[in-house]
Amino acid sequence: MDHPHGGFDAALAGVSVWAVVLRLALLLVSALIAGSGFAVAGPKWLRAANFALAVLAIGLVVVSLVAFDAHLLGALAHGLLVVGVPVLLGKPAVRWVAGALTLLLVIETSVGDSGLLLVANTVYVAGAVAWVALALSDSARAPQLALSLGVVLALAGLVRLVSSGLAFDRRVYETLLGLSLVGVVVLPLAALGIRRFGTLAVAAGLLAWSGLAAIPPPQELPVPGVPVLASPALAGRQVPVLISPHRPGPNLVHFPASAGNLSVSVGEGAAVPAVPSAGADGTWASVDLPPGRGSLTVTSGSASASVSFDTGTAPGPAADVECSSGALGGLIAGKRDVLTSCPSDGLSTEDSDSLTKLVTFLKNKGVTSVRLVSDTTPRGVQAAAVVRSGLEVRDSGDALVVVSGWSDAYGALTRAGIEQAERPVYPHGLYVAPWLLTSPIATSVTTLAVPLRFDPREQLPIGYAVEVGNSFGGANPTPAGFRSWLGRSAGEQVQIYAVAQVTAMPMAPGEAHGPGMPMQEELAGQWVPKATVVPVSPVLS
Repeated sequence: MDHPHGGFDAALAGVSVWAVVLRLALLLVSALIAGSGFAVAGPKWLRAANFALAVLAIGLVVVSLVAFDAHLLGALAHGLLVVGVPVLLGKPAVRWVAGALTLLLVIETSVGDSGLLLVANTVYVAGAVAWVALALSDSARAPQLALSLGVVLALAGLVRLVSSGLAFDRRVYETLLGLSLVGVVVLPLAALGIRRFGTLAVAAGLLAWSGLAAIPPPQELPVPGVPVLASPALAGRQVPVLISPHRPGPNLVHFPASAGNLSVSVGEGAAVPAVPSAGADGTWASVDLPPGRGSLTVTSGSASASVSFDTGTAPGPAADVECSSGALGGLIAGKRDVLTSCPSDGLSTEDSDSLTKLVTFLKNKGVTSVRLVSDTTPRGVQAAAVVRSGLEVRDSGDALVVVSGWSDAYGALTRAGIEQAERPVYPHGLYVAPWLLTSPIATSVTTLAVPLRFDPREQLPIGYAVEVGNSFGGANPTPAGFRSWLGRSAGEQVQIYAVAQVTAMPMAPGEAHGPGMPMQEELAGQWVPKATVVPVSPVLS
């Protein structure tokens, strides 16, 4: 059983344990060899010990090349340097080789670091090597220098701890990463109090420091009312999870379709399978969360992982699929806002304007009546009123206009597609509200049209589509998510865009395609996979 947010068993999930062990062993052995190269008047057995360590290091380098496809040039450099120290021991040149080996260790442990963290890493690794040199040296000043080194190592560790963001919350003692960070601070200080075994404490600190890169960061502390976005390790892979609205009572737990068959349980409660929701991507499980802190369990077959929550005590908005999608857009943009309302709570000024222009567009096309699909939400009622104010509503209208929520829209369009296959209906087409441009809704029929204030083929919408796909297991974009991600109006001008399935309009290989028509069925950044979205009207006034 995996518990990536508190237990240690899955803390290194997704990383080869043997690769980590090999890397740490090689770093430790190399640090001992480098330190011995700086030792002043070391013991007589030092050369023999160095050759033994060099043989061990060469063996570790060979295993890393054969089993884990290590970088060839780096491995060769490492091998030459660890052999060079015992060969040159006792000669002035040994310090240059030991210095080069120390530099190599700094480089290997600082991948991805910059600025202050790079400085801290350099200080910690070089300081640990210097400690080894002092421990092997016959010098009266060694105790005083060791005291200084211990303090410097602890300060470097403190920089790493504070920069991690874990120093001042409970994750510092609840997670493997937090405890490892504490170790890199405490162990050098402990070495000062146990002089006889101080080198062992510093070596343990160096191992903890070097292993930090292999430990995935823990889940952010949940905040009541802020939807939770986490990626627990489950069966050897990271599975994105979204919990919304993250308040006491009914909550939706959302997974991408790529996560496979999952179920969710809270406490001793029964497992709730995550299933598709009409009009939405991925799978969803509805669970009741108690007030305050706790954790829910995500299960896939025999593997499970826990995700922490803290719902507080205050009520929140209703659990809603579109609302969750909007929250996801904000979260991947780095916003952690308390969720106080949902898109269906009211018709926004922008959406009202877009629907008004859609009505005018239909009237100018000669549409005299429409069939209207709405719902009982405040937004649905207000949107229906906008349509009724400009067009007659009849069951046998010239066009279908859908202004409901996602689920009702998906059902209505699926039925409309069946009707169109059986007999000529809706001669002026199918139209949906701006908030309904989701992949399942858009592909539920051969073609439909939607008034938009942005072009899905432009940089910002594509950027959001790519980011949500990368952050949430290949999820597709939604208007609600885009609005939250963008944090402002998507645009001032409204155009009608047609959405058509590519598979419904096949083209021969090499045949020229129109703007917005991908030659492949799926490309990164597409708003509707296997479909094209192109403007079919001028800017509406």
